[in-house]
Amino acid sequence: PAPVAARSPRKLWLTGLVTALVLAGFVSFYASASPDGLEKVAADQGIDKNTEEHAAAGSPLADYGVKDVSDPRISGGLAGVIGVGATVVVGSGIFWVVRRRRTTDAGPTRVPESV
Repeated sequence: PAPVAARSPRKLWLTGLVTALVLAGFVSFYASASPDGLEKVAADQGIDKNTEEHAAAGSPLADYGVKDVSDPRISGGLAGVIGVGATVVVGSGIFWVVRRRRTTDAGPTRVPESV
């Protein structure tokens, strides 16, 4: 096998993207619906009785699903795929800006002339 540095960054990026899409779109449906540790402790101690709806409760992707999609499997998978897409767009934009800033900051270097 080729050393890690010799592998194609594009192939690695695409492999990561496909893996994230498969996990978010299909495998996430099989995640446990039971409350996680913090939610369980809050329920056991009665802390969750004072909970209120948060400001984003009516948003299109609230509660890990897509609003107005009745099938929970499709709704959850679609929300996962949308989340991966949004993360890729935002992350790529940040990396693009940073890379562009580095190339413009470095600019052409001037070699001082000897006297």
